[in-house]
Amino acid sequence: MPNEGTGFLPRILTIAKNAFREAVRDRILYNLILFVLLITASAVFLGELTAGQESRVIVNLGLSSILLFGAFISIFVGVSLVWKEIEKRTVYSIFSKPIGRGEFIVGKYLGLCMTLLVNVIVMGAGVSLALVYVGGGPLVWKIWGAVTLIFFELTIITAVAIMFSSFSTPALSALLTFFVFLIGHFSSSLLDLATSLGSRGAIWFFSAIYYLLPNLANFSFIANTANGDTPPTAMMGGAILYALIFDVILMAITVMIFSRRNFK
Repeated sequence: MPNEGTGFLPRILTIAKNAFREAVRDRILYNLILFVLLITASAVFLGELTAGQESRVIVNLGLSSILLFGAFISIFVGVSLVWKEIEKRTVYSIFSKPIGRGEFIVGKYLGLCMTLLVNVIVMGAGVSLALVYVGGGPLVWKIWGAVTLIFFELTIITAVAIMFSSFSTPALSALLTFFVFLIGHFSSSLLDLATSLGSRGAIWFFSAIYYLLPNLANFSFIANTANGDTPPTAMMGGAILYALIFDVILMAITVMIFSRRNFK
């Protein structure tokens, strides 16, 4: 850990590096990455069963796997990052040093985001290689727009997981984060359904969900990519800005909650 003379940014970066190394040692990461690569390889054989559709099958199955298993990493590693420090009581030695609780939370979050970035790049490279193998050259570079959107979606899921873990048990935190992940993808559809039904109570309820929870549909571009499209610049920029704003808000809430916890 950094000494007393260092500033808050070096302390955050040190915690982030430690969190990155800790996450990399977790076997679940290697198992999930291997599973995604196996799914991508199987997509090559599935694509051969649908003549002329190999590239589309690989993109759909490969990118969906990156999103799904990336979400698993965000949830199951995210909810344990803070909890493990508390459970092992190493949090006492950490806070005995000149390290603030906000620096601790932000450092842990950035460390897991670094881990996710490496994993997403590795899995995206696997999809690219599969496309090269089946002759889907035009899609090799086009998938990276969707991969970028997936990564920023995962930063939100990670922030949600760490927020819940700051005051709850890992099991409950994982369940709540998974619900946010599911609802976030369908909140706009649920709001449209409530509007079509004309129920004022349902409209108010689903409107609250739509605006309070992250709208993860903003990051969905897998099907479009399989059709050879790339995310428009406005969509990409808007989605990244949306993710950064949500990440900052969630981290601020997490720091406020964690700062009030009593570890004595």
